[in-house]
Order: sequence, then structure tokens, then C-alpha cells
Amino acid sequence: MTDLTSLTLAEAKAGLANKSFTSLELTDAHLAAMEKARALNAYVLETPDQARAMAKEADARLAKGEAGNLEGIPLGIKDLFATKDVRLTACSKILDDFKPPYESTVTSQLWRDGAVMLGKLNNDEFAMGSSNETSAFGPVVNPWRREKTGFIRAPEQDLTNKEGSVHWQMMRPTVEYDPTPLVPGGSSGGSASAVAAGLCFGATGTDTGGSIRQPAAFTGITGLKPTYGRCSRWGIVAFASSLDQAGPFARTVRDTAILMRSMAGHDPKDTTSVDLPVPDYEAAIGKSVKGMKIGIPKEYRIEGMSAEIEKLWAQGAQWLKAAGAELVEISLPHTKYALPAYYVVAPAEASSNLARYDGVRYGARVDGRNIVEMYENTRAAGFGPEVRRRIMIGTYVLSAGYYDAYYLRAQKVRTLIKQDFEEVFAQGVNAILTPATPSAAFGIGEKGKADPIEMYLNDIFTVTVNMAGLPGIAVPAGKDAQGLPLGLQLIGRPFDEETLFSLGDVIEQSAGRFTPAHWWA
Repeated sequence: MTDLTSLTLAEAKAGLANKSFTSLELTDAHLAAMEKARALNAYVLETPDQARAMAKEADARLAKGEAGNLEGIPLGIKDLFATKDVRLTACSKILDDFKPPYESTVTSQLWRDGAVMLGKLNNDEFAMGSSNETSAFGPVVNPWRREKTGFIRAPEQDLTNKEGSVHWQMMRPTVEYDPTPLVPGGSSGGSASAVAAGLCFGATGTDTGGSIRQPAAFTGITGLKPTYGRCSRWGIVAFASSLDQAGPFARTVRDTAILMRSMAGHDPKDTTSVDLPVPDYEAAIGKSVKGMKIGIPKEYRIEGMSAEIEKLWAQGAQWLKAAGAELVEISLPHTKYALPAYYVVAPAEASSNLARYDGVRYGARVDGRNIVEMYENTRAAGFGPEVRRRIMIGTYVLSAGYYDAYYLRAQKVRTLIKQDFEEVFAQGVNAILTPATPSAAFGIGEKGKADPIEMYLNDIFTVTVNMAGLPGIAVPAGKDAQGLPLGLQLIGRPFDEETLFSLGDVIEQSAGRFTPAHWWA
């Protein structure tokens, strides 16, 4: 029988509809895979009993012909989404064993459409990180490993020719893997690792500065950051409210489109949620891209960019051109200010959002001699070093005497970045093609210890999208010299995710799919 965890989400939907297998069988297959893959540390909480109960309910609806868009499909949920009566920690000690009495809007819509929850997925603490190394539950491991190509000898063979007996040994290439564990990217590293490793058909993520697209690129899967306001933020632990946006991970562009249809929609509980109809995103897959104008921004050719990334970018552009799209060079002049502006705005909003974690209402509490000392003790023990760093930066840039010099100036730069995109789209550009990351995945512990800015630079190609509130998708497009996946990014017009799915499908069909060797099984 086919390994049920190796199917795409679309294939699983078709199999359920054809009664080739049941949702309970799909769920049990994934629960078994999760047990074997605990070395990846992708899940921080497994919910097998709830998953099986949901699967049985889905099977009953399927039998009655009442299937929803995701009926019976097992998914993983980033541990930033509130799940009623199921532990929510944001992968921080400060939330302790908090079980919310409510459900996030995004997850409630997934359950409405019949999806099955396998468990909660690891992430950087409060989504602050680019490698998923800041989680209180420890780092997530990327299912990919660097290749080490060598040669092995076949057994000696005896060939006889006219001149007599000739002995020879045949050499053939073999692939060995470097045991060094790699990061899956962050902050949604658990989501990306689980999807790539076949531990769920899809997963939820959040993207504040690249936290869906960057891990998708590092793990060889597809990740979409929707337009700001497309998916409700209600019930999602806040990092930076004006930048955060929920989005889907899946192994193919089509699967991502299927998930997006259930996740998107207006929510009156979220004042930033946009009241627009939700299209059938899957219908965009396979649509012609002939005549579309694709912008290639010259500012994304950064100093020190690797030849592999440059080559991949050029290859992606040629694939789109071969499909009938027109390539045009564009300029986004304020791109160079995006990263420093982002690391003023995001920490400022984080320092405000995280003020609520004080040990009074919920979560961990460390007592002190008075209430001020209790606050100090609780926050010192509950927050990890990266979260403390960003709170301090944010508090500093919002303080008297520095608010105008830093925060207001960063917001002005943000407006200029948004205007750059608006001018390009006004010239008829349908989408913009860029690299997704400056490199392939790196080793756990290799970056950021001595200099946090080294880690922040991983978001150099992605933060502009959040600053402008635009949609962006990362699609796997190739591998580096060590066999690690590399991704390309497509940036779209506001609320035009359909174009990104059409273009992303062209890249996927040209590049093919990428699957890691199951070294952990």
C-alpha cells in the first residue's frame, strides 16, 4: 500500500472522496510518523486522542456526502494559535501550561471545513527568531542534511576477452550525509519541518518578517504570507500587530492554495480583517501566465550574494519567460532601509504586546517581596534572551527622547517602501520575482551567537513584504552544491494571491518537487 504520509494534500482529498482510505487511517499513519520523527522536535504537543476523534467525525461526514474543503485532512498547528482547551505556550516558559478557553478564528475555520488536528508545532519563542533556535522546547531540526558525495567500489568482477582474463574494480558514486543538524528557519520552523518530513499534510504559520517564506525555502516546501488583513489575527499570540499575518505551509503550490481557501476570510473580531470575498484559490493553479509582467528588482542583487542564488534567480526568471511572462527590470530604491526599519518597528510593537505577560492573570509567576519585584522575577525567568533583547530594543525606541529619532523615522521609511511597490504595480507589473533567502539552511548554533545581526540578515529578502502589507510566496526551485533546497519568492499586488499561485505553479512544474531522505526513520 502507498505510504499515506507521502501523498500530497490534494491526493489525500481525492483518496478520501474515492474511499481509497479513511481519515482515521490517514491520521494513524501520521501519528506513527510523528512518533518516529521525534528527533526533529517539530511538535511540542501531540494530540492523538483528539486527532482520532476528529478523524472519526470526518469519516462520518464523508459517508453522508457532507465533506468540507479539508474534510479528514490531518494538519499541524503552530503553537501561536489558540486551540480551545489545548495547551498554548508560544514556546515560552512564561505561558507555562496555559489552556485557552477559546479558539483562534483561523483554526476554527479549519475545523469548520473538516480538518484534523495532530498537535501543536514548535516555533521561535513568541515568533522572535529566524532559525527556530529560541524556543523554550529546544531547537527544531531540519529534515534535510548536507550531502557528502564520494565513491564506493563494487565487488571485484571477472571479465574475459580475447586476450584472456582481466580483473577490474568498478567505481560508482554514493551519497553520504553530514550528521550536523541544520535549522529549518524561523519562526515557523516546526511547521516547515513537519510538512517537509511528512508529519502532516499542511500546517499553519505566522509571518512577521519572513517567518513563513524563509523556513519554507530552507525545507523545500511552499509557504504563503497572505496580504495583511486577509487572514484573521484573532486568537493568535501577537508579536508585532501591524506586521503579523497567518498563512499556510504545504508540500505543493496547489496544496497551499487549498489551505488558503479555508484560512482566509473576514472576521468582525479583528479590526484589521478585510471584508472581501474569498476566491477559489485552487482554480488559479494551471492558469496561463502569458502576458504577465514580472518585475526583477535590481536592489535585491545584494553585495556578497552567492553565485548559486544568482543562478537560481536567473533560472526562475527564464522559466516564467518560457511560460509567456514578460521580464522587466524594476527599482525599489528604499529596499536597503527595510531591515533596519523593521528592527525598530517590530521590537517596538513587541515591547507593547508583551507587557501583558506579568504573572498576574495567567501563565507562570515567580513571587517577590512586592508586586514590582514579582513582575521583574516573572519576566526575567519567563522570557528567553532573544525576547528580552527585543523588548529592551522596543522599549528604548519608544522612550522619551528617542521616539521621534527612531520609531517615527522608521514608520516614515515604511511608507516610502510601500510607495515603491505601489509605483511599480501602477506601471503594470503583476508580480515581482526575488530570492527567498540569501543562502540555504545553516547548522544549528552556527549563526547569531556573537552577533545577533548576523541572524537578522536572513530576513533581508522578506521583510519588505511585511512592511508594505503585501502577499508573498516562497516556492522551492533548486538545490545548492550540498544538496540543500533553495527557494524563490514571488511578491504580489494586495489581495492578488491568485496570481502568485499561478506563477508559483509554473516554477514548481519547472523545478520539480524536493523530498528529504528520511534519515530519522
